[in-house]
Amino acid sequence: MAPIAVGDALPEGTLACFDENDQLQQVSVHALAAGKKVILFGVPGAFTPTCRRSLSPQIHPHVPGFIENAEELKSKGVDEILLISVNDPFVMKAWAKTYPENKNVKFLADGSGTYTHALGLELDLSEKGLGTRSRRFALLTDDLVVKVANIEEGGAFTISGAEEILKAL
Repeated sequence: MAPIAVGDALPEGTLACFDENDQLQQVSVHALAAGKKVILFGVPGAFTPTCRRSLSPQIHPHVPGFIENAEELKSKGVDEILLISVNDPFVMKAWAKTYPENKNVKFLADGSGTYTHALGLELDLSEKGLGTRSRRFALLTDDLVVKVANIEEGGAFTISGAEEILKAL
C-alpha cells in the first residue's frame, strides 16, 4: 500500500484515548479533523529516545517540539494537534502524563496499528523485538485533505518535526 500523500483524503478510523475525566474513549479521526486544520503526527512508539531528545541542537525532539510550538501553530490557524502511536491507550496516557505542560497535543492510541496501516505508514521493527510500528511522520490536513506529508524513511527524524510544519504554514 502506498503511503498517504499530498492531495489524499485522510482515511476514517478509530483511535483510543483517555478524556479529561480519565474515561477511556474511542474517537473518530474524521470527527476530530473534519472542517478543521489539523496536524496528525506519528511516532514508532511511546517513550522512544527520538521522541524525548534530539541529536541536533537545531531540532527539538519530536513530541516536545510539537508541545513547545503548539501556541505558535495554533496562532497560524491549526485547530488540533494529534499524536498517534502504535501503543495501547494506557501507555499513551502514562506517556502524556510525562508532559505536564502539555495543553494542546492529544495523545491517541492505535493499539493494533489499524489506522497506521490505513495511512500506509507501517514500519517493521520485528528485528528489534517491537513488531509492526509506525513510521515517523507529520501530516498537515485541511478539512480531511492532506496539504503537507512529511514522512520519514526508516527511523530517521529530519522532516517530521514541528519546525518543518511551521515552515509550511
